[in-house]
Amino acid sequence: MDVLTKEQRHKNMSHIRAKNTKAEVLLRKALWHRGIRYRKNYKKLPGSPDIAITRCHIAVFVDGDFWHARGHQDHPGEQVRSHSGFWQKKLKRNVERDKEVNEELTSMGWLVLRFWASDVEKDLDTCVSRICEYCGNVTSG
Repeated sequence: MDVLTKEQRHKNMSHIRAKNTKAEVLLRKALWHRGIRYRKNYKKLPGSPDIAITRCHIAVFVDGDFWHARGHQDHPGEQVRSHSGFWQKKLKRNVERDKEVNEELTSMGWLVLRFWASDVEKDLDTCVSRICEYCGNVTSG
């Protein structure tokens, strides 16, 4: 049973961002500082990558730990207690969709990089260095 009322839960869920999360903004600012130019939430590509570096054909996704990790076998996270059937199905589908998007972008000649939001926040430099390595633009920052 949920400890919040239906209205309270609705309000909480409606405030969860799909774009411009803290981790995405941190990563974008760091890339911009390094001189890497990009498109954000690039709708011309499957999955609308959070960051698309068009000149290098790199699509970057910053995956939220709740929405992606809980359905992933390598990062099962804690189990959702209320409406578990619904959430298990939803989170599993998120992981399947991620795989489909990865395959489609790869077949189009794009390199797909995925980072967990928590990893970006904990170790931003490593994430930026990894992108720069593939972009051929390793600059000290």
